[in-house]
Parts: sequence; structure tokens; C-alpha cells
Amino acid sequence: MYAVALIAGVFCCCGVGLDAFQTIILPRRPTGRWRLTQIFFTATWTPWAAIAERARNKKTRDQIYSIYGPLSLLMLLLMWAILLIVGFGLIYFSMQSPFGDAMLLHSASTLARFGTDLYVSGTTLFTLGLGDVVPHSRAVRGIIIFESGVGLGFVALVISYLPVLYGAFSHLEVSVALLDARAGSPPNAAELLRRHGFEGGEEALTELLAEWERWSAEILESHISYPILCYYRSQHDNQSWLSALVAILVTCALLISVIEGPPSRQAQLTFVMARHALIDLGHVFHIEEDADWQRHHETDRLPAEEFNRLCSALGRTHLHMCGDPSSAQRLHTIRSLYEPYAAALSSYLRMPLPVWVAPAKENDQWSVLTRLRTEAEAVAVGRLRTRASLHDDEPVR
Repeated sequence: MYAVALIAGVFCCCGVGLDAFQTIILPRRPTGRWRLTQIFFTATWTPWAAIAERARNKKTRDQIYSIYGPLSLLMLLLMWAILLIVGFGLIYFSMQSPFGDAMLLHSASTLARFGTDLYVSGTTLFTLGLGDVVPHSRAVRGIIIFESGVGLGFVALVISYLPVLYGAFSHLEVSVALLDARAGSPPNAAELLRRHGFEGGEEALTELLAEWERWSAEILESHISYPILCYYRSQHDNQSWLSALVAILVTCALLISVIEGPPSRQAQLTFVMARHALIDLGHVFHIEEDADWQRHHETDRLPAEEFNRLCSALGRTHLHMCGDPSSAQRLHTIRSLYEPYAAALSSYLRMPLPVWVAPAKENDQWSVLTRLRTEAEAVAVGRLRTRASLHDDEPVR
């Protein structure tokens, strides 16, 4: 029994140490299906999402989803701490509980002695140092010192882990929030292209896509290193890192296959980087093994009538549509490169994908400001014409 306890204790401690190293310190995607963190998210996210789906109110459902990310971080740290306490407690138990505990009688049961082992392990890991239980073995004293060092390192990792995590989340959320003014809320490609349909809009669109190429590389680096960030929701209900990434991918797909103009070259670069990020994040959650994977391949998010509506929406801008009748087929080919991964991630994370063409809104903030700006430009043009007319009517001296 004591040998089994020793093996189990060492296994728990080494498993937590390796898992914490891969999750916090290792700057690349960890491998292995039986990692503690992977098992934790698999065991907790599915029931949590099932509970959220029972909420009828959309805001309540989104609020439940948004709680999971921060709460799972705390629960993950708590799981590591409990496993370390149990692991060292089993090691002490395998050494026949060599402690002097005033609360135990000489004929204490095995369960009571194991309770003392857990108590010593807990007070040692959190460096309390109460001293009410005295070790009677030099080997145990050495293990207690080692566990105290592990506890200090664990606290240090937690203190350093949280600021890095939230710093990465906040940095990426700035670009997601800025996309609201350029692509609407929730963001969509048709609105993004429509709002750049002005003189000089192509240059602004090229610059925006270059920024999102870098953003895609940054989210690849941060969310691969810290997959828990994928569960974090944006501050606004209509926004998410996934919807923003897919909106940019759709925009690039249109620029490459349908719309003519200088931004097409930058769209290719941004598309490659954004698709790389999307697929690698899909590998983190093993979405290719999802039972609905084939269904995502067969689902068409842009049927013919929706494509015609998209062309009609973009035709009202200054952007030029290709007259090539095969443009729809080219777009379909490009969409097949990323849409199954986007749909699978959306299904797993419960984050809705952006629509291709958003319903028209007449009283939204962008429309109101556009109307006011158009009226101001008309007034300015009228004043210039009046001044020119008065200048022409002046007698020549």
C-alpha cells in the first residue's frame, strides 16, 4: 500500500509540474491528449456550455459564457494546488506518516494519519509554517523544505502569469474594439468595404489589412501559448476575437477573388497569416476530430441569393466589382480554405460568426454621422458656388 501511495504521490507532483511548465512557461503549443489542462477544459467546458444554452435570454447566455474564461483560470490554479497537496500528502503517507501530532492518539486510524499528512502538505505548500505538527525524520524534513520551495515557486508563477495573460488579452482587444467603427458591430466584410468606398479608401484599406496581418500573428503567438485566452469574451456582446478574425478573412477573400484594386496584394498576405492563426487554433482544440467536422465542410454560408445580395451591397460603393462570371467560384474555392475551421471553432467556443451582409440600419451611429457629413459637404459646396458666382458678377475695373 505504501509503495502504491509513493508512486501515486510522485505521479501527481510530476504531472502538475510538467503541466504547469507547458501551460505557463513553454512558449509553444503543448502536445499530448492527456495533459491535466486539456483534461480540465474538456471536462468543464462542455457542461458549462450546456448550462449556458439552457438560458433563454441571449444576454444572460452571453454573460454565462463570459464568466467561464476568468473562472476557469482560477479553477485551474486551484486544481494544481489540490493535486500538489494530495501528491506530497501521499509521499508523506508512504513514509508511514512520521509526524508528531497532538491531535492524534497513538491508536489513530490510517485515515486520520493520512489527514495529518494532507494538513502538513497544505500548510507547507502555502508556506504557513505553523509548527503544530513536528516531523520525526530527516528525510521528511528535507521533503518539507522542498515542498516549501515548490509552494513559493507556485505563488510566483501565479503572480507573474495573471498580468501576462490579461496584458495579452487587453492588447488584442484594442484592435477588435477599433474594428467596430470600420466594420460595424458585429463586424462584417460588406460593411468594412462599404465604409472604405471613398476617395483614398483603398490606401486606408491596405493599411488596415497590414495592421490585421500583424494582429493575426500576435493572436497566433498569444493564444497558442495561452489557449485559455480563446475562451475569453470581448467587453461587448457583439464582438469577439473569432468574429473579427473571420470578418478580416472574408474581406481578404473578396479582395482576392471578386474585387479589383491595389489592396488585393496586401489581402493575400493578410489572408495567409489570418488563416494560419485560425487553423493552428483549431489544432489546439482538435476540432478535426469533432463529430460535426464533416457537416461544417458541407455547409454553405454564402448561397447564390446571398452572393447576389453581397454584390448589390458592394455595388453601391466606389469599389469596382469584377465582371468575370467565375468570380463566385473563385470565392467559393478560397472560402473552403478557412470556413470549415471557422465554423468548427464557432461551434465549439459558442462564438457566432459574422454575416456576409448585415441588415440595413438607418439610425445607427455610422449612418447618422455619414448623413450629417454629407449635408455639411453640400452646404460647403453651395457656399463655394455662391462665392464664385458673386466673384464672376463683379464689374471689371
